[in-house]
Amino acid sequence: GELWGGCGLLPTHPRLPSIRPFRSSEEYLEAMKEDLAEWFNTLYDLDIQVDTFLESLETGCHLCRHANNVNRIALDFQQRHPEVAAHMRVPQNEVVFQAKNVVPGSFIARDNVSNFIQWCRQDLGIQDVLMFETNDLVLKKNEKNFVLCLLEVARRGSKFGMLAPMLIQMEEEIEEEMRDQMAYGVLGTHQESRDPQVLPMGYFGGCGH
Repeated sequence: GELWGGCGLLPTHPRLPSIRPFRSSEEYLEAMKEDLAEWFNTLYDLDIQVDTFLESLETGCHLCRHANNVNRIALDFQQRHPEVAAHMRVPQNEVVFQAKNVVPGSFIARDNVSNFIQWCRQDLGIQDVLMFETNDLVLKKNEKNFVLCLLEVARRGSKFGMLAPMLIQMEEEIEEEMRDQMAYGVLGTHQESRDPQVLPMGYFGGCGH
C-alpha cells in the first residue's frame, strides 16, 4: 500500500500532552505493546491489536519484512550521509523469509523468527539483555524481552530517519533537550537530570519478571 511504498518515512505522531507515571511494570509493558502495535499498523497498514500482539507477529513475516525495510532505509541514509554513516552500524544483510501460507508454530514460522533474531544480533548488534529466543515468541514465554527487542530495533531504525514509536520519539526529544541544556549550562544536579518522573522510557530493569 501507500504506507509501505513510503518505506516508513512518515510524519511523527503528535506529541502527548503529558507523561503519566505507570503504576506497575505490567502496565508499562502493555503501554509498550500498544505503542508498538500502533507503530506497525502505521508503517505497514496492518490491524494489529494489543490483545493479540504476539499472535499477530508469531509467523515472523512482519518482523522479517520490517528488517528488510530497515536495511533499505539504512542504505539510503548511508548513500546520502556517508560521513555520518561511517560512524554507525549499518545493517546490510537481507533477511530471507517465507511470507505465504505460514502456519503459526510451524517449522517455517520458527525459521522466519530465527532469521529475524539472527539479523538483530549480527546486523544491528543488539545486546543479549534485550534479545529474545524463537520459543519466547512462538510459545509466548518471554513477552518482555520480545517487546524490548522490538523497541531497540525501532530505536536503531529511527537513527536512519525511520518513523519511531511514540515512546522512542519522546525518549529522543528528552535526550535532545537534555543535551541542549547541558550545552547552555543550565542543568542543576545530576540527580535532577535523571528525575524518573521525566524519563518515560526509563531503564528497563523494572519491566516485570
